Amino acid sequence: MKIDGKGRIICFSEKPRGSDLKSIQVDTTVLGLSPQEAKEKPYIASMGIYVFKIEILLKLLRWRYPTSNDFGSEIIPASLKENNVHAYLFDDYWEDIGTIKSFFDANLALTRKFPKFRFYNADKPIFTSARYLPPTKIEKCRIINSIVSHGCFLRSCSVQHSIVGIRSRLEAGADLEDVMMMGADIYETEAEMAALLAEGKVPIGVGENTKIKGCIIDKNARIGRNAVIMNKDHVQEAERPEDGFYIRSGITVILKNSIIRDGTVI
Repeated sequence: MKIDGKGRIICFSEKPRGSDLKSIQVDTTVLGLSPQEAKEKPYIASMGIYVFKIEILLKLLRWRYPTSNDFGSEIIPASLKENNVHAYLFDDYWEDIGTIKSFFDANLALTRKFPKFRFYNADKPIFTSARYLPPTKIEKCRIINSIVSHGCFLRSCSVQHSIVGIRSRLEAGADLEDVMMMGADIYETEAEMAALLAEGKVPIGVGENTKIKGCIIDKNARIGRNAVIMNKDHVQEAERPEDGFYIRSGITVILKNSIIRDGTVI
């Protein structure tokens, strides 16, 4: 976006490059940045968050642009000349997580000792959905720089620089590094898991002695014993939905409800 000396938006360009990008440089001291900060940050971008007067919003949607489907690419740019559209500076943590890699990196960044965004700020509490799950049970595990959610079972496993989602189950010898595990929607009882294993099937969670690195595991995935998911060939892009996974920017994505059999190597 480009603004005038009073912060009013006068130009809106979707993902400009080269000379188009240079043409929308602005003096961001207008928005409250110091001269040094303004020198380092001469561009402003939309976060896709808008505040309207209700009568203006209804006018735009009902009468001016009734066939438009998007604020950022259609309604806002078209209404700049006839409406008073101003930019507000948000100079705090924000990440664009529109790609698998950016989503993966932004989440794993939360495991750092001093992350850019901190959940643990008493002045700015984060409220999540109440699920009424029990605490996580951890038995003889090695956990380094990681986040473990509620209701998990971790048994003699290793978890490093990873996020372990709700109701996750990691069996003995499982080794996770740089992994975002979404968790599960349900629990399986010990009897149900024993029956699945007896039939050669795979329970929800990560099986014994399985090693996983650089991976997103979607919900309810069933990953068997002695599997290796480490993208050993450094593949950047792959389409293998029939086998339960994709690879995006070198990151393996295990699909929701997928089954990865014992001994599988990815």
